[in-house]
Amino acid sequence: MRAFNLALLLIAVTASADDTQHVMRYTDDSGDRTPLHTVVPVYPEKARRDRIEGEVQVCYEVDRGGRPYRIAVRHSTHRIFEKPAKLAVRASSYVPLEPGEKRSGIKTCRTFRFELRPETPL
Repeated sequence: MRAFNLALLLIAVTASADDTQHVMRYTDDSGDRTPLHTVVPVYPEKARRDRIEGEVQVCYEVDRGGRPYRIAVRHSTHRIFEKPAKLAVRASSYVPLEPGEKRSGIKTCRTFRFELRPETPL
């Protein structure tokens, strides 16, 4: 069953010293595998300081144990976001397959959107 065919998540990270909030959205096309633990990439300090925003699409396969492998960037608007996106995918995991269950040959892709948003006063 496809528990998470396409999920859109909005995750806000704590405000920084210059009163901006790092907001990151990502979409996950996990094929037929169910995410177990999803890691959000760290917004690079240099990109935040230089007010750079961008998007990275990372594609990979998931082994029988639920670990991503063959991780590669498919599309990127700025190279500074590629390494954090790949590290986040590598640290994520999926539900392992049961003994005898077959693994599909579907490649999984995840798109991370790195955005800066001003903090709104309460």
